[in-house]
Amino acid sequence: MEYETIVGLEVHAELNTKTKIYCSCKNAFGLEVNTQICPICTGMPGTLPTLNEKVVEYAVKMGHATNCSINNVCKQDRKNYFYPDLPKAYQISQSDIPLCEHGYVDIMLDGEEKRIGITRIHIEEDAGKMLHNDAFQGSLVDFNRCGVPLIEIVSEPDMRSSAEAKAYLETLKSILQYIDISDCKMQEGSIRCDVNVSVRPKGSTEFGTRCEMKNVNSFSAAMRAIDYESNRQIEAIERGETINQETRRWDDMKGMNFLLRSKEDAQDYRYFPEPDLTTIYIPKEKVEELKSQIPELPNAKIKRYVKELGIPQTDAELIAENLPRCRLFDDCIELGGVSPKNVSNWILADVSKYMNETGKDIAESNLTAEKLVKIIKLIESGSISNNSGKIIFEEIMQNNADIDKVIEEKGLAQISDDSAIEKIVNDVLSANQKSVDDYRGGKTNALGFLVGQCMKASKGQANPAKCKELVLKYLES
Repeated sequence: MEYETIVGLEVHAELNTKTKIYCSCKNAFGLEVNTQICPICTGMPGTLPTLNEKVVEYAVKMGHATNCSINNVCKQDRKNYFYPDLPKAYQISQSDIPLCEHGYVDIMLDGEEKRIGITRIHIEEDAGKMLHNDAFQGSLVDFNRCGVPLIEIVSEPDMRSSAEAKAYLETLKSILQYIDISDCKMQEGSIRCDVNVSVRPKGSTEFGTRCEMKNVNSFSAAMRAIDYESNRQIEAIERGETINQETRRWDDMKGMNFLLRSKEDAQDYRYFPEPDLTTIYIPKEKVEELKSQIPELPNAKIKRYVKELGIPQTDAELIAENLPRCRLFDDCIELGGVSPKNVSNWILADVSKYMNETGKDIAESNLTAEKLVKIIKLIESGSISNNSGKIIFEEIMQNNADIDKVIEEKGLAQISDDSAIEKIVNDVLSANQKSVDDYRGGKTNALGFLVGQCMKASKGQANPAKCKELVLKYLES
């Protein structure tokens, strides 16, 4: 029997507000253990939370960016459970009335567009972090993360493969970065997801029993987890076993998951309205104002790049999914005077290579849109060769060098004058009669040798296209 995999994702994104969601403690990663805490975020008796207005604004912006309806009147609820990293023994979240609901995002996969439904987006506080180390017995808890503001983005079970899930996650990550509400650093836990997987016979309309996986800390891990769980369920069904609703822990090192607990239902959390916080009311004018702040989003950029600028879709996706690359590309196009495809090639090749090798962001480097456009203009006009452009690029990145000065000092100006190149070609052909005879005798690879000799004779300064054109002209005359 053939089976279909059903995937739904619960994505938690930490918001980059200056302070936590219910207190004035600093919202920052990597600080000394238990230094960013107070009686409120550690749940001391008698303390009262105060909602951070910026958290609500960020959530509403994400709702607009994912085509959600915004509930301008809603509330917060207590989600009750016991765990060592939750000092209050409850988490303030939203249950039946979230800030945002009934939205969608469009994903691109293999050149085809698919719509994934968004069930809801709600705000909540993060829990602390359990610390396990061989240096000490037992476990310790770092409460710095308690009260860090989160939005939880819950999808509809609309994905049918791990590849679709990865495309959905990448789309959400791009949106979060574009609207500048989360840094999305997975290595710091800024964005993480719980994965829900079920299987059903192909053609069936009934969903199978789903299992949830925790501890998925990268997009590639999500793909591996989905494929593993799908195969695990199919094999169990084929053996005649029943799939039970449960929560499992994904171990990416071992490439498998393990049972954590039977899946809780909503009633197990004993949700009830948070008595220490008032109803959230957002004026409609404020909702519209936040909507007006949403920039052009990745999918819209991809379509514009392809339709208006003639960029191949793969290149457009690679640029649009990375905000620093996208900003540099847009700035170069706005300056004008160069081919969009050439700008794309430089950003996806030399610029991306340098950033990957150094670990630097484009904004942290010496490169500006003005400098990159100038290099490309010089190449397109034939003033310098492509190789010379790469030399100039390296000098800019390493030494913040002046372009004109590098060209002058390194003798990178390209010779495009016909008479000068003709002299070089004549000298090379005269000195390489055997290669001339070989070409005329049918050995066409001699052409490359002769053009190479011309470039060598000109110390790399001759225009290679003109060299080839003149060499061919003399060989075939």
